[in-house]
Amino acid sequence: MPPTPRRCWSAFYAGLLALVACSLHAQDELKPLPPVPVLPVGSLTGQSIAVLPITLVVADPELESSTTYDAYKEHRPALLRTDSLIGQGLETRGPEVHWILPPEVRKVARRSAGFVDDPDQMGQAVLRSPKMSKVPDPLRSSLRGLVALVGGRLALVPASLGFGPEPNGQIRADLTMVLADARNGKVLWRSVAYGRGASPDQAIKAAMAALLPASGNP
Repeated sequence: MPPTPRRCWSAFYAGLLALVACSLHAQDELKPLPPVPVLPVGSLTGQSIAVLPITLVVADPELESSTTYDAYKEHRPALLRTDSLIGQGLETRGPEVHWILPPEVRKVARRSAGFVDDPDQMGQAVLRSPKMSKVPDPLRSSLRGLVALVGGRLALVPASLGFGPEPNGQIRADLTMVLADARNGKVLWRSVAYGRGASPDQAIKAAMAALLPASGNP
């Protein structure tokens, strides 16, 4: 017996609903994050590395309007919070290196005010450019003077941090990090670390975990 029109329409709508459900599911699926060049802490063991403050934190407008992003809506608190989470990640995951974190770097700079530039105003965000292989002046001169006072030769620079919403409601953090030789200005290593989480804090922590895997670093 041929199917009735009602049965045909029911089958059609069932198929349409299944197609819509599959489409929505595909939209919610997260794409794999790009590979992250990890920080080579093995070659830095025992060294003193100055960690500059971050000066650039931005977010997608859609995320900026959400309550999840409240702790990062004010510029200065967002920078200090990011500094703290980066510092925690470095000390927890790279304890074999003597990290001189932003609070200490600022203290050294204040004690030598007039001789070195303010580490929060040196323009280090310029290093986010992916093709930059050498630190440009005047940042190079500022970095050389600051690191000479702090001790050591190398500086780790969090050049930028960007946040964006993910299809499943999570937040993605893209953290650009640069390791530079303060004496000759060479960029020795560069990475964009990616992380996801339910909050900006969790996304930063995930990015730091990608940058310094617990399983070990090359």
